[in-house]
Amino acid sequence: MTTRTNEAWLNDLRSTGTPYEDALNDLRAIIQKGLPYALTRWLSSDDPLFQPLVDEVTQETLLRVLDQLGTFEGRSLFTTWVHKIAIRIALTELRRKRWRDSSLDELTENEDAPPPPGLLADSQTSPETSAERSDMLVRVRRILEDELTPKQREALVLLGLQDMPMEEAAKRMKTNRNALYKLLHDARLRLKRRLALEDLNPQDLLMAFEQK
Repeated sequence: MTTRTNEAWLNDLRSTGTPYEDALNDLRAIIQKGLPYALTRWLSSDDPLFQPLVDEVTQETLLRVLDQLGTFEGRSLFTTWVHKIAIRIALTELRRKRWRDSSLDELTENEDAPPPPGLLADSQTSPETSAERSDMLVRVRRILEDELTPKQREALVLLGLQDMPMEEAAKRMKTNRNALYKLLHDARLRLKRRLALEDLNPQDLLMAFEQK
């Protein structure tokens, strides 16, 4: 593994070809080495959730780091900054998964208890609200069609909607993992810029994937 200065990390991750590939591989290895030690404070390594969480957080951290390279101010080691991002993502995912599991446990233990509001469809939605949601979905899907290449859309569907592992998605798309990270990074940047122009937020984008 190459030892890099903060500046070298930034330069390599902003480059293309071998420097970018090597930097991404090294950063992935660093995250996967340090993250399990941090996670054991909140989750046992024997928990079935542990390794899938490490893999999921590693993937999201790499994408988040590529998106936020411009925000790194150099006040700490680059790898320290990356680890902080990874831990924040891990704790967010852990809270989300535990809330979901807890909610499901409540339903199975007490069938008479009302389900959490988030699990219920909104039966009181007015025709006007339904129309607004439909219009929003049309806008978001148009943005996806306008801004993303077919490969970028396929990657988002496989990884975001179908929750396919990175390696399997790369194999399906006949590419490699690093190229897929680059594809997703570019897609996220294009969507971020377009959503800002359209005065939309990421939740609007998620709604388009969740409501089929």
